[in-house]
Amino acid sequence: MHPALLYVPGHRLSLPELSAARLDGDVVEIGDAYIPADLLESPDVRASSVAGFVQEGTAASGPTAAWIHGAGDAPPSVHHVQRARVRRVRPRPSLRVVFHDTALDAEDLMQLGGIAVAAPSRTMLDLVLALHRDADALSWVESLAEAIPTVLAETRNTLESLERVPGTRIGREVLDRLLLRTW
Repeated sequence: MHPALLYVPGHRLSLPELSAARLDGDVVEIGDAYIPADLLESPDVRASSVAGFVQEGTAASGPTAAWIHGAGDAPPSVHHVQRARVRRVRPRPSLRVVFHDTALDAEDLMQLGGIAVAAPSRTMLDLVLALHRDADALSWVESLAEAIPTVLAETRNTLESLERVPGTRIGREVLDRLLLRTW
């Protein structure tokens, strides 16, 4: 997506100007930005709309990556980013961002909208492993499974190869239940 098609409040247009354009039907909200009303909401567009939260050396992960890949209609209220390189990253403090300091492997990353994003299978794995401590992750798991059903079997196989990782039992149960559904 060309950056000229993404309107972040305060950059080229103010929030009141963008709100008026939204009321006129010229733009629609996507994340914390606006896009022309006739532009398709693709993963590339979704990633561009949250690029301000993903600093250099990090990647969108968890619920944020799930939303970018097509899960749900609205982005999470708190975005998740994860270290995307071996060297440590000093995160910018923000109430809207949760920073995970575990590094993502290069094969678990993809570039969308000018930012690094965890791949769908890695995103699903992270979400199912978080189920034992975060019940809200279930809605993101189900939405991502609906958007990309092929990640279920791949994630289930990856989960089987893990040993002594917290959350694997609950993750397997949820994935098995979702694999029985017909999409």
